[in-house]
Amino acid sequence: MTQSASSHRPHFDQSRLYWSIWAVVAAFGTYFCMYAFRKPFTAASFSDATVAGLSLKVVLVASQVAGYMVSKFIGIKVIAEMPPQRRAPGILVLIVAAEIALVLFGLIPQPWNAVCLFLNGLALGMVFGLVLGFLEGRQATEALAAGLCASFILADGVTKSVGAWLLAKGVSEYWMPSTAGLIFLPPVALGAWMLSRLPPPNANDIAARAARAQLSREDRWSLLARYATGLTLLVVMYLAVTVLRSIRADFAPEIWTGLGQALRPKIFTQSELFVAFGVLVINGCGVLIRDNRKAFFTSLLTCAAGFVLVAAALLGRQFAVLDAFGFMVLVGLGLYLPYVAMHTTIFERLLAMTRDRGNIGFLMYVADSVGYLGYVVVMILREAGGGNIGDHLQFFTAACWLTCGLSFVCLALTWWYFAVRCPAPKIVELAEAAA
Repeated sequence: MTQSASSHRPHFDQSRLYWSIWAVVAAFGTYFCMYAFRKPFTAASFSDATVAGLSLKVVLVASQVAGYMVSKFIGIKVIAEMPPQRRAPGILVLIVAAEIALVLFGLIPQPWNAVCLFLNGLALGMVFGLVLGFLEGRQATEALAAGLCASFILADGVTKSVGAWLLAKGVSEYWMPSTAGLIFLPPVALGAWMLSRLPPPNANDIAARAARAQLSREDRWSLLARYATGLTLLVVMYLAVTVLRSIRADFAPEIWTGLGQALRPKIFTQSELFVAFGVLVINGCGVLIRDNRKAFFTSLLTCAAGFVLVAAALLGRQFAVLDAFGFMVLVGLGLYLPYVAMHTTIFERLLAMTRDRGNIGFLMYVADSVGYLGYVVVMILREAGGGNIGDHLQFFTAACWLTCGLSFVCLALTWWYFAVRCPAPKIVELAEAAA
C-alpha cells in the first residue's frame, strides 16, 4: 500500500485486532465465494450420459480437477513471483474467467462442455495462493489462515447445498453452476477489495516470522534442494490427504447414499459446520505458540491426531458405533486437520524457524500440484479398472486405511529429519560447549 494511503487511515485502523478481524473476514469471504464457482456442479448426478464407458460426472470432475492441477503447476512460478499490488486484481480476473467458463458449460452440448470445466479449474487454481499471500508472515498468521481454510471446508458443503437447492427449483444441471456463480459475484468482489486494503506485515511481524519475499527460479530451486528429504515426505503425506479429501468432497452424494443416508440439501452444510469449527479452533490455536520450532513440531502432532480420528471413524463404522453423520464428520475432521495444518502452520513455521528466503504460496503450490495430479491419476485408474458409482464408499474406506498407514510413516520420518536438521538452540549450545 502506498505511503499516501497509509497516512490517511484513521488512528483506529492501526489496531492489530482491527486488522486481524478485517483480514479474516476478507480472506474467508473471498475464498468462500470462490467455491461457488467451483463446487456446486458436484451436487448434480449427470446420470443421463457416459463418455467412453466412464460416467459423465467422473469425466466432468476429472476435467475440472485437471485444470485445477495445471493451474497449481503454473502457480509454482506465478504465485512465488507475484507482486503484492497485483494480487487483488488478479483474483477478480480469475473469478470472472471462471464464470465465463461456466456459462459456456451451459451453452455447449455434453460431453464437449467438459472442456469448459477444465478452463474453470485452470482459472480458479491460483486464487488460493493470491489470498494466502495477504496473510502470511504475520504473528497471527495461523489464526488468519485457519479462518481462510475454514472457508473452503464450510463452502464445500454450503455451495453444494446451493447447487442442490437450485436443482430443486428447476434449474437444469448444466445451467445450475453458472447460476450459482452469479449469486456470489458481488460478495467476492467486495472480499477482494477488502484484501487490497490490508497493510503489509510490520517490523514486529518480520522479527517474529521472517520477511517473505518474491522468489526467482534460483531461489525456488535453492529452497527445495535445502530441505529436499523433509519436503518430499510432507508432500507425500499431503498427496494422500488431498486425494482422500477430494474424493470425500466431489463424491459426497454417492458416499452419503452408500452410508444409507437420505440426501437433503442441508446435510452437506450441517456436516461441514462441525468440521470447520473443529479445524478452526485446533489449527488456529497454533498462533499461541510463539516459539517457531515448537509450533512446527506441534503441527506434526496435529496431523497425527487427525489420522487417529480417521482410524477411529473407520472402526466406529465397522462396529456400528457411529451413524452416517458421525462418520462423515469425524473423517472430515481427521482429514482436514493435517490438510489445514499444511496451509496454516507447517510451511509458515518452517520458514520462520529456518529464516530462509521464501513464501508459503510457493511451497503450497508445489504440494498442491502433486496432490491434484495424484487425484486425477487415481480417478482415471479407478474408472479404467471397472469402478462404478455404487462402490464409492468401499473405495473411500480402503483409501482411508491406506492414507492413515502411509501418513504415519511419513510423519515419523519428517519428525526425525527436521529434529536433526533444525535442532533446538539449547542442544546446539551444549554441543558447541562440549566441543
